[in-house]
Amino acid sequence: MADPHFRRHRGTASTGVEPGTGPTAAGTPSASSSWRSLTVLLVAAAALGAGIPPATAASPTGPKDAVRAGLERLVTDDRYPAAMVSTSTRGGQVRHYTAGVADLRTAARVPVDGQVRAGSNTKSFAAVVVLQLVGEGKVELDAPIDRYLPGLVRGEGIDGRAITVRQLLQHTSGLPNFTDDIFEDVFGENRHRYYQPRALLDLAFAHKALFVPGTEWSYSNTNYVLAGLLIEKVTGRPFAEQVTKRVIDRVGLRHTYFPAAGEEGIREAHPHGYHAPPTGGPLTDVTELDASWAWAAGDAVSTPSDLNRFFSALLGGRLLAPAQLAEMKTTVKVPDHPGAAPGLEYGLGLFRRPLSCGGASWGHGGATPGFHSLPGVTEDGRAATVVVTANLVPGPNAVPHFEAVLDTALCAK
Repeated sequence: MADPHFRRHRGTASTGVEPGTGPTAAGTPSASSSWRSLTVLLVAAAALGAGIPPATAASPTGPKDAVRAGLERLVTDDRYPAAMVSTSTRGGQVRHYTAGVADLRTAARVPVDGQVRAGSNTKSFAAVVVLQLVGEGKVELDAPIDRYLPGLVRGEGIDGRAITVRQLLQHTSGLPNFTDDIFEDVFGENRHRYYQPRALLDLAFAHKALFVPGTEWSYSNTNYVLAGLLIEKVTGRPFAEQVTKRVIDRVGLRHTYFPAAGEEGIREAHPHGYHAPPTGGPLTDVTELDASWAWAAGDAVSTPSDLNRFFSALLGGRLLAPAQLAEMKTTVKVPDHPGAAPGLEYGLGLFRRPLSCGGASWGHGGATPGFHSLPGVTEDGRAATVVVTANLVPGPNAVPHFEAVLDTALCAK
């Protein structure tokens, strides 16, 4: 699973502990714990068609290496328009790589460390703010969300009095995913529509609960819309302002921001982002759109190096007290799925991914219209973020190739 932003994965929840000790079962799997079908994020190989130029303009900082070779494969074999990587060593040495073209119409070069829509990496930012509020004594992780948003979380089998803040952040709430209802719309007639967070909840709560809270795991953007509303209710301030003040400004993320209401472009140098319909056909440039439909679940804009800096600061203890960071890194097992990396675990807004060289990386991932990003940071301080400029999987090997670039970058000596 390269990134779960639009997917609905489901399986029996199991509790994990700190890296190296492995997950411990906390329930017996049942037939209802099987994987749900992927959404239209995953499309056929033919969707990309032909005509994408070969890899170009890789890292200006050194000779060809395994990271660059993997990046070029994403363009030449997997047919992504462009790909980027930013890496940082334990000593702080930064390298940038690019391949492909930034714009299929003009064949412009890919900007080094260009801005992209960060998608579900936004969830990690949101989780950090919630955990900061926990540390300040303003939120309790195991309190029901109804304490903070009384009467809001209601529906068939849905009751905010039985869903905790922890379960929202860890995707064990059983709440339906509103994205299932609007995914294709945000590429078409509703691409420029502004969505209020409450409207997104209305979409989700029109469906019945997926399972009893705490018994299974299912990725749902609805959880993080509620996390954003929680932050606003407790602080009395806008979600984007709180993340900017508490995270972005605090660790110096100079190229990361949340779009203002109605803002559809990307502010700084960036590659274009593309989408192909699930039935096949030419790529559509979807760089400009209203990302309000993702809100606290996925509307941030960032760069590969800023994502490295954020996750490095987080894992390095610069954003959370030790007790809250330990909570964030307490994981449940993510059910395996064919074609995805095995052994994934999910904490509070944070994925743990095993590495081929031993140990694991911590990060998230973000697939959103036009862009797909995958950051990872190791316990000893290595960091890398991989980005491609299409929010789809064009071929059967694209997901393994995408994840392999991150693994190569983090395991390189």
